[in-house]
Amino acid sequence: MNDQLAVATFGNGCFWCTEAIFQQLKGVETVLPGYTGGEVKNPTYKEVCTGSTGHAEAIQITYDPAVISYRELLDVFFYTHDPTTLNRQGGDVGTQYRSAIFFHNKEQESDAKIIIAQLTEEGVYDDPIVTEVSPIDVFYQAEDYHRNYYKNNKNQGYCRAVINPKLDKFMKKYGSKTK
Repeated sequence: MNDQLAVATFGNGCFWCTEAIFQQLKGVETVLPGYTGGEVKNPTYKEVCTGSTGHAEAIQITYDPAVISYRELLDVFFYTHDPTTLNRQGGDVGTQYRSAIFFHNKEQESDAKIIIAQLTEEGVYDDPIVTEVSPIDVFYQAEDYHRNYYKNNKNQGYCRAVINPKLDKFMKKYGSKTK
């Protein structure tokens, strides 16, 4: 990895949705779907979907901090999912869909906690933020068919019904920051 690039890891619901959003941002080099925050080594999608492994569906973002900051990534993270619902995002229910920030260093941990405190103080959400803030342990890349899922399946029902509205909302606020 280029020394100028950094890594962020987020769990914010279905990784098909979150990958599609973060891939749009200038400064984001790669977005990998995967699993982290659990106890089972090398989990499969089928295992993670049961909710029994403890993993969150997550994305690992490699980005250029000279183009987009970690705090800007956090802003997109909080804007594009509901951080107040415990273990669910919309119709996706289970611990694997929890809101989570898996920090790679103390600066990321601090930034995450500061943003959560600011959002709470500003009353941005009606309910308390339940986003987990934990150190990254092992990130397991998801199976190949999950990569670029939206790009490869735009006409699939889930993509049209769930991902398209999220992308539309994202583009209204962040269109000027996209590739």
